Amino acid sequence: MTETTDIAELETDAGELAEFAEQIADQVQSFLISVRDIAGQPDEEGVDEGLASLPYLLLEVSQLLLAGGRLGAFEDFVPKERFESDAGPDPDLDAMRDRLAVLFEGLDEYAEVFDPYAAPPEITVNRLSDDLTAIATDLVHGLAHYQSGRVTEALWWWQFSYVSTWGAAASAVLRAIQSLIAHDRLEPAHDPETEATDRELVEVAEEVVQRR
Repeated sequence: MTETTDIAELETDAGELAEFAEQIADQVQSFLISVRDIAGQPDEEGVDEGLASLPYLLLEVSQLLLAGGRLGAFEDFVPKERFESDAGPDPDLDAMRDRLAVLFEGLDEYAEVFDPYAAPPEITVNRLSDDLTAIATDLVHGLAHYQSGRVTEALWWWQFSYVSTWGAAASAVLRAIQSLIAHDRLEPAHDPETEATDRELVEVAEEVVQRR
């Protein structure tokens, strides 16, 4: 059980806050495990495997954003120390980024409005592989604090980075994934036989109209 002595001085009940932190940590770990599993898919599977992973990824990103929303709605967390404690070196996630880029080849790049309140809005080109890796980097940094017993510091970091970086990145990724799933499920597959039948029906309809 993670130590919770550093949250006793907050106004919120220490037990409730410890439970809240545990729930956020559980969701963070679930997201990290999922992204690593998806990145571990064989390279030769290609676009089909990338598409197959999207519903799983949609669920994890949605649940992560729920955790982020809870963090954003909560009171500001303030660590006991003025300076952030050393959480140790962040893991090198470049290999995961590269694997995701291979997995989502042809689907990786997407357009996003950087700031919807900017005038005029700025359209940027993002990559799923880059954004997922950046989100994971932010999350794993806070997880290091949590696993070391610095619960308040973990919550502070997750809350701050949600507002400043990974919240926007996860929202953009979610919209991109939703769009990919919509295109995959709603757009009919290219079928020459079906197209030929459609053309025949159009020709018959035109003949009927001409006879009237």
